[in-house]
Order: sequence, then structure tokens, then C-alpha cells
Amino acid sequence: MDNITLIESFADFKDDKLIDRVTLMAILEEVFRGALRRKYGDDENFDVIINPDKGDLEIWRNRIVVEDGEVEDENLEIEITEARKIEPDFEVGEDVSEEVKLVDLGRRAILALRQNLTSKLHEHDNTNVYKKFKELEGEIYSAEVHHIRHKAIILLDDEGNEIIMPKDKQIPSDFFRKGDNIRGVIESVELIGTKPSIILSRTSPSFLEKLFEQEIPEVFDGLITIKKVVRIPGEKAKVSVDSYDDRIDPVGACVGMKGSRIHGIVRELGNENIDVINHTNNLQLFISRALNPAKLNSMKIDEENKRVEVILNPEEVSKAIGRGGHNIRLAGQLTGYEIDVFREGVEEDVELTEFSDEIESWIIEELAKAGLDTAKSVLEQDVNDLVKRTDLEEETINDVLRILKEEFED
Repeated sequence: MDNITLIESFADFKDDKLIDRVTLMAILEEVFRGALRRKYGDDENFDVIINPDKGDLEIWRNRIVVEDGEVEDENLEIEITEARKIEPDFEVGEDVSEEVKLVDLGRRAILALRQNLTSKLHEHDNTNVYKKFKELEGEIYSAEVHHIRHKAIILLDDEGNEIIMPKDKQIPSDFFRKGDNIRGVIESVELIGTKPSIILSRTSPSFLEKLFEQEIPEVFDGLITIKKVVRIPGEKAKVSVDSYDDRIDPVGACVGMKGSRIHGIVRELGNENIDVINHTNNLQLFISRALNPAKLNSMKIDEENKRVEVILNPEEVSKAIGRGGHNIRLAGQLTGYEIDVFREGVEEDVELTEFSDEIESWIIEELAKAGLDTAKSVLEQDVNDLVKRTDLEEETINDVLRILKEEFED
């Protein structure tokens, strides 16, 4: 294979990969220099001249003329007898440039050249993909379902780039088929070897934040600022918003007339319940808003330990805690305070941990997850409600209720 034929075959890559001329020349030169190093041990004394557009390739080997029998490095030096075969008037000490033909590298080396070029071009593509998506981290992106696996969904975008959405980055109610278009946020981009790993998430708080930017013009324009987003994906979310323009009601603008603006976001997130809350620097007021819809009687804030005790009427407790403890958990995450709920007018109560000798610790922990950490808080609940709010069996709950009732009967 001659130089021109080989270069023409290499130039085909330029059209297939849409690589600019300068980049292709740099990759080609790197590949050829690698072949020269393998053949001659070094490439510092070689000039590689490439013009892919014309199909031109020239490789010149530069050596110094020495007396016959005094060559110490065959790659850098040439005997005067050999030099004069190239040009009869060469003298000792002069530089000799000799063209190297590709056939001189050998058939295996030429095959390796093409393989190395393919590898370098893939590496170049991967680097470009990595850079592109690294700049898109935190942004909403759409791609089509290509393959559904047990632990992840493999997506392809319009350019054929592979994007992964692991199971834990999917909303529990999500159900997709091959060919469906999915929106999510680019959560992370890493290079695994030379291949970019692009992770799409629908559970990230930033996905909800970006949806607000897309769907609500005042947020996009910066008239309304999203201060913080906390989520239990597919279940409930709380978003605190603020506006520096007193004429704008940030909550009303985000929710819209009869929920018209936020409805599309709720639908996108699998009917996730979204509370939009007015941000305020008044901590007491902010905590009260975060526990909405519960009405608080009073609270005691411990700023040093980041804890707050809130007092409510018994009928408000379940509202503050919410289904599965979601409301109180998100309120704590939003405010940065651990919230303890106490019932107004309840003089005598007992912590569930006091019953650890009769009730197994995992059952106590399960009740605590639902915001039920005292005996009376459990006794106030209906059995069916407790079954729904916890992962406990009805028989187990009845045993717990029996033990707690005996305590107060005594």
C-alpha cells in the first residue's frame, strides 16, 4: 500500500466522524510517530508531513554522516558510504534527510496504524462527548429509551450518545417502554477508562428546581428565587421560594390559578405532592410554614443543637407528621432543624423506647419513621391507618397496642 492510498483511506474517517482538518492531522501524526517509535526506537529525528485533504504524506528521517565503521546509533547516524548513495557529495558531519516509505514499516505495522487511528478517533469522540455533557451537569436533558435492564435504563440521545438512568434515579412510579422519551437532569459525568459515563436522574432535587425554571417564567427570569428544594421522589416535595419584588407573590406565581402552573410539574414527577413555601428569615415563621397544613400552638427553638419542639392540638399531630412521616421529615430538611412534636394538654406520656423489653427495637424504629415515638401518639391512631403508614402487619400492631394499653390501665 503506497502513501497516497493509505492516507486516502484514513481521510475517510474525517467524513465519518466529522473531525476538523487540524484535529485529524494531529491524530494522524501521533499515530505515525507511534509506529516510528516502535520501528526505530525514537521519533525525535523524523519529520512527519501530512495533508489529508490532498492525500499527501511524507516521512523524512534525519541523520548525521559519520565515518564508515563509527556508527553508534543507527537511527541517528549514517555511514558516509551509505549517505553518498543518497547524494554523492555528502561529507562527514553533514545532515542527511532520507524519505521513509510506508512499505519500509512492514505490513503488520501498516495494519496496526489503521487500528491505532480507529482507537484514537474513538478516544477523541469520547473526550468531546465528556466535555459536552460535563458542561450540561445540573441541566435538564431528554433521551429515548433504548434498552431496559433490571438495575438501569439505557437511553440514547439524538446523536447516539449513551446515557444511563439507574433504578435509584427513577421515581418509584415511573414506567417506561422502549422508544419512550424521558426527561431528567444530568446528575454526573465521569470518564470510566476512556468512555464517558453519563447519569440521568429524575429523583434529584435539582430536577424539580429546573422544572420550575422551565415552567414558571418568573423563576426563569430571576424575579423569583428558589431557595431550597427537598424531595421524597414520587411522594412529596417542599420548595421554598422568595422574591425581591414586593409586588410579586412567589407562591401564587409558582402555583398559578387553581394550580395551573404547577400541574405539569406534578404530572411529570408521577403526581408528587409539591408544597411551595414563602421563604423568610424569621425562623419561627419559616418552621410554621414548613409544617403546613398543621396549625401550631407554640414552639421552642434550640438554635445551638438545631432542634425545635412544637406543641400542637392532638388533632393536628397527624397533619404535621404526614403520611409515612413525609411532612415532618421534609420540614426538617427544609429548615435544617430536627423537629419534635408534642401534644397540647397531654400530661402523662411514655417514650416508646421505654417498652424495648416488650416491643422489638425494629418495630419501635418503624413507628418512629412515621413520627410516632410515644405511647399515646400510637394509641391515638386507628389500626388501619397504622398499617398504611408503616410496614408493620396488623397482628404486630395489635400486639403493640395491647402492650401500650396495659401500661395506662395499670
